Amino acid sequence: MTKRRPSLIGGMSLAVALGCATPADAVTGTVRVTVAKAGFIVGAGGGNGILTFRHRNYPFTVQGLSLGLTAGASINKLVGRAEYINELGDFAGTYSVVGAGGAVFGGVGGVQLRNAKGVTITLQGPKAGVEVSANVTKVVITLDRSRSTPD
Repeated sequence: MTKRRPSLIGGMSLAVALGCATPADAVTGTVRVTVAKAGFIVGAGGGNGILTFRHRNYPFTVQGLSLGLTAGASINKLVGRAEYINELGDFAGTYSVVGAGGAVFGGVGGVQLRNAKGVTITLQGPKAGVEVSANVTKVVITLDRSRSTPD
């Protein structure tokens, strides 16, 4: 029985260690982004932003395409958070969102995006312009690591 005890303790330690590697241990960053968007049925937009992650600011660009009910144009200045980032490279990539929103010469917009690596970006903020939308959107975020600055 004493021979089994070390292997039992080792097995329990391994289970605890594996259990600790959860998405809850992933880091959350803050995001600020400005996006201009226009369209009729098919919409397109682009902009830039800053990810603050592990005490550094990382600039990024945003390009998006939406398909569905889209009419008008707007400028969105959004702030929020990026969750479930295990490493910086997880942030860049293609994000999907399904949402509905609108702005009539001002209003509040919000969106939640998720990529294949599990990163979830939740953004909200004021909109300027006239836009009504209920569509499926793909957004591509490209990170520029070479221009990072301390927070």
